[in-house]
Amino acid sequence: MSDIGDEQRPAAESRQLSPDERAELEGLRAETGRLRAEAAELRSRQAARRRRISWRTPVAVVLITIGCLLAPVSVLAVWSANQVSDTGRYIANMEPLIHKPPIQNALTDKVTSEITTRLNITGHANQAAAFLNRQGGGLARVGVLLRSLGPSIASAIAGFIHGQVHKLVASDRFAHTWIRLNTVAHQELVKALSGQGSSAISASNGRVVVDLAPFIAVVKQALSARGLTLVNKIPTFHPTLTLFSSRYLVKAQAAYRLINALKIVLPLLALFLIAAGVYVARGTRRALIGAGLGFAASMLVLAAGLLIFRSIYLNSVPSSVLPSDAAAVMFDTLVRFIREALRTLLVLGLVVAIGAYFTGPSATAAATRSAIGSGFDWVRHAGERFGVSTGPVGRWTYAHRKGLRIGAVVLAALIFVFWGRPTALVVILLAVLLLAVLGLIELIGRPAAQHSQAAGHP
Repeated sequence: MSDIGDEQRPAAESRQLSPDERAELEGLRAETGRLRAEAAELRSRQAARRRRISWRTPVAVVLITIGCLLAPVSVLAVWSANQVSDTGRYIANMEPLIHKPPIQNALTDKVTSEITTRLNITGHANQAAAFLNRQGGGLARVGVLLRSLGPSIASAIAGFIHGQVHKLVASDRFAHTWIRLNTVAHQELVKALSGQGSSAISASNGRVVVDLAPFIAVVKQALSARGLTLVNKIPTFHPTLTLFSSRYLVKAQAAYRLINALKIVLPLLALFLIAAGVYVARGTRRALIGAGLGFAASMLVLAAGLLIFRSIYLNSVPSSVLPSDAAAVMFDTLVRFIREALRTLLVLGLVVAIGAYFTGPSATAAATRSAIGSGFDWVRHAGERFGVSTGPVGRWTYAHRKGLRIGAVVLAALIFVFWGRPTALVVILLAVLLLAVLGLIELIGRPAAQHSQAAGHP
């Protein structure tokens, strides 16, 4: 506009200006001066803002970082509360173990070994052989034969017992027994973790063991029913199956007490800190992107921690105590809910970050939104050519589009919160449905002027 004033000055000097023209020229000069002053003031403010260190950015970074660091601990706290303190969740966690072949094989070998050792078939055969030898004559020859066949008889009986025990362990009856006993043992587990002691789960010789006496009783009944009544002479005993080293029980007890006390506070505190950091930040959208990526990264850290702890656990259990495949299956089954939770939250963090990015002012985001808007315009115009119009609904939707967008986002968030046990797939489906609803709002909404033009009015 300064160029206009400079060009008009020679024209004004070459001829006599009318009063209206002179007033217009002076107005242009005044407007040019005002714009120059505003531009200079704006540049000054921007320079001062760049020089001034704002407290918002470092505070926001600290709040979001602490919130993201608390997120993995919150996942462990919720898992501890839901999977350990709640009997239903605990049984849902333990029930699949009995269907895993490595666990079935470990139980079969352990129970078979305990029963055959106490049966002592070879010892009974030797006693019978000695008695026949004392009788003399033909019975003595039978005694010698029986003594030579003693190990083979013991091996055959052990094989029979092993096969019957394996069938029983893999049966539905044993699975029901497993669930029933674990339901009763759940209170004992809570006692063990809380440090109150437990009769079913205890620490022995540096290991945490589970009492197998109830399973032995079931096996004895089954073998007796199949004709091996000799097992009825076995007195009640309490063999054990090692789960993990007792030093990890002490650590688990300390973590259980702490996390169980903070199982509600930690998740709320983590969310509050992240939300506060986003609110305090000077660039809300940029902070939201950082919070989403940081939250996803914290879930990756939790996944790495589980892998490290898995290796520690497997190395702490000797193969003579629990086979490595059974130990691996046991660990993977018990922590599978943690892995599901971290995968869900990782996807949620990425969805939030991606959504915040594509609503921002970047060239890629703007081009994407422009392309989507052009597509919606083409669909609307194509519909209008065929006489399809949104009418009053379109005008109302356009007038309330901001509230409708916020409502759609809030509804998706509420569905996620109250889903119960959402998975990563649920998060992706909710994001897709949210995008579909937002697209429908944009497609239906039309300004009143466009509706008039579409109807043929000027």
